[in-house]
Amino acid sequence: MKYTVLISLLFWVFDGIKAQSVREVDICIYGGTSAGVIAAYTAKNMGKSVILIEPRRNLGGMTSGGLGYTDIGNKYVVKGLALDFYRKLGTHYGKLEQWIFEPKVAESIFVDYINKAEIETWYEYRIVSSTVAERKINEIMLENTYNPQPATNRSVRAKVFIDCSYEGDLMARAGVSYMTGRESNATYGETLNGVQIHKGHQFNRKVDPYKIKGDPTSGLLWGIHHTVPQPTGSGDKKIQAYNFRITLTNNPRNRIPITRPENYDSKKYELLVRLKEVEPWKGLQDVFIWSLMPGDKTDINNKGAFSTDMIGANWEYPEASYEKRDSIWQEHVDYTKGLLYFVGHDRRIPKEIRREMRKWGYPKDEFVGNGYWSHQLYVREARRMLGEVVMTQQHCVGKKTCDDGIGWAAYTMDSHNCDRHVINGFVKNEGNVEVGGFKPYPISYRCIVPRREEVRNLLVPVCLSASHIAYGSIRMEPVFMVLAQSSAVAASLAIDNKCDVQEVCVSDIKRLLDENPYSDGRPGDILVDDDQAAYVQMTGDWKTKQKPGYGLTFRTHESDGRNIAKVRYQLPIKKEGLYKVYIYSPKMKQADTYTVRIGNGRGTRHIIVTPNALKIEGQTTGEWYLLDECHFEPSEQGYVEISSENAIGTVPADAVLLVPQFE
Repeated sequence: MKYTVLISLLFWVFDGIKAQSVREVDICIYGGTSAGVIAAYTAKNMGKSVILIEPRRNLGGMTSGGLGYTDIGNKYVVKGLALDFYRKLGTHYGKLEQWIFEPKVAESIFVDYINKAEIETWYEYRIVSSTVAERKINEIMLENTYNPQPATNRSVRAKVFIDCSYEGDLMARAGVSYMTGRESNATYGETLNGVQIHKGHQFNRKVDPYKIKGDPTSGLLWGIHHTVPQPTGSGDKKIQAYNFRITLTNNPRNRIPITRPENYDSKKYELLVRLKEVEPWKGLQDVFIWSLMPGDKTDINNKGAFSTDMIGANWEYPEASYEKRDSIWQEHVDYTKGLLYFVGHDRRIPKEIRREMRKWGYPKDEFVGNGYWSHQLYVREARRMLGEVVMTQQHCVGKKTCDDGIGWAAYTMDSHNCDRHVINGFVKNEGNVEVGGFKPYPISYRCIVPRREEVRNLLVPVCLSASHIAYGSIRMEPVFMVLAQSSAVAASLAIDNKCDVQEVCVSDIKRLLDENPYSDGRPGDILVDDDQAAYVQMTGDWKTKQKPGYGLTFRTHESDGRNIAKVRYQLPIKKEGLYKVYIYSPKMKQADTYTVRIGNGRGTRHIIVTPNALKIEGQTTGEWYLLDECHFEPSEQGYVEISSENAIGTVPADAVLLVPQFE
């Protein structure tokens, strides 16, 4: 009897441990990137039980990891909670929206989203396996990232999973088809995929690649590969270069000196010395994109032939083991810290450049838990799902258009270099592509869901289905956030309707996003763009242009002060209240002044606009210009009218924005 009771107690204990180690929720989100946070916040506000899993220690991915100089393309594509994030940054910095910002401010906002919605978050756990039955993920197994022990493993069961990681690890472990590297141009009928030797970020002068100049038998300098470039457009498994977006400060009160790092090897930078022998130093901007940020800080990115990109060092990363990935990650840390130290201290660097470099150091108030260094390697591209639709170059340039768009993209088709070769006896980089000039374009819902025959309860808004070159346009942090919100809405609809994610009605996703853009009941903006014929009336001579404006088009009138041209925007007011009224001011030379009238049915306000005084910062086509605050009611004939009265020069007419000042 005594032994029977003991055995029963042991079974009870082991069952209890097992029950505690398995968490069951409606929606499991893997990856605490900017996309992961937005997906979790959306799903929780839609009434679903949610768990967010972040393999490392910080939320926000690249957005909080140093990429504060936002790659926007066109603000038209930034909607919903993605826009709300940049509005929250704006509140912090005293503006409507803020697109350049400090990492710590971004992370604090992501943490606020999680705390406000009371989202259960597991830090420092990563996926090791998944259980898939009847084409559905039933359960994923997780291990501790920094101390993997079977005894501490955890499992999550969910009705729907969302993979928001940069690597696509959940997707891959669920058996979903994917691609790494570059397709050939022939695969999807493209022209910018595969091997590319372009002019951007290139060695434009002859630089000797050999350890002993002119002697091929001496071997190649560090960072140059023995491989021979394949024909232009050939496919391969090479990955565009990763780097760190570097946050430094020149504020002495907040500055930690850049000292010689561990594993420092000055031979890694010999190629930079050779480059500057033929292209002498003028300043730090020769080698770095040195963008200034609030708080006396920087967002430093790759520039030119030799910079922060560690070209060719990441080819194994997408499918490497966790241990190998950690090694590649650390190699990037060593290389980047070493480059900063080299430029500031090596005697082969001109004295004035070394002096300029030593004015900068690591900020004491950034990445405090990670040795004042970014917590996120810029994994520009890893796995890309092969879904029901593959976004390609044709979608980017408008030759193909999907009819099930659940987000938009607008950025240049952008690939960083993938390799560094010897061509005709001199060094050349390979892989850089930067081609833009096209309008914003929709992203298909079918490119964020797997093929129906593979997995029926997974969405992938980050490692989505796109060719290498199309992914180069889509892979921007604001776009990831938009797609993540759409994914969470789709996941919730799949649960409510007891259907596969592939069967969710896209019109229902759009309707819910329109009705509740911030997922928490706050009213959305009222936006009227120039191409909405039902709300826009034009008189006079207006020309249609595509750049640089908001959305697909904008209008301009060349005013001589005599022939008056007007554009009147009727405002579809649905809820009474106080609104801030803005017009979009494109980044271009405009008339010094022009006239805008605001009517609300009870009176008219005349406003003289001075657009050239507006400060436009960052990678943006323009900025919102605040006109006034005005009370509107649904029954009133509210309008905003742009007029060329008393204007000499270019008068633009683009979008009108009303931001509610009520909850």
